Amino acid sequence: MSRVYHCSQITTGRIESAEALVSKDPVCFYLVEPTTGIVKEKNHDAFGKSVVGKILIMPSGKGSSVVQLDGLYKLMMRNNGPAAIVVQEADTVLVAAVASMELPMVHRVDPDFFRDVRSGMKISLDADAGTITILD
Repeated sequence: MSRVYHCSQITTGRIESAEALVSKDPVCFYLVEPTTGIVKEKNHDAFGKSVVGKILIMPSGKGSSVVQLDGLYKLMMRNNGPAAIVVQEADTVLVAAVASMELPMVHRVDPDFFRDVRSGMKISLDADAGTITILD
């Protein structure tokens, strides 16, 4: 049975179905290996996990505008970036990077979503409609 949660759009887009990658730590895309999409930041909650094609769920972004945009750009140019991003707190650096790469991104998500979602679950995201659905 699917569960629907409300959110607010930051950038436009829709993902029909993708695997969730949940991180309790903010992500700096400069610390994600561009050729594999694997988080290489030591002691990070998502260390060793791939962001490729996932809906990345995290508290916020981390890093300066240069490293965040450069890291995301290198991932996206190799088709190794996330499919979409869900954040608890939107920061301007991450918003600018995501908007430049035309990735769907949302924030202000129903708090129950963060309690219910787990890495590996299939979810859909419709930033335009302001909904996230756990499909599992």
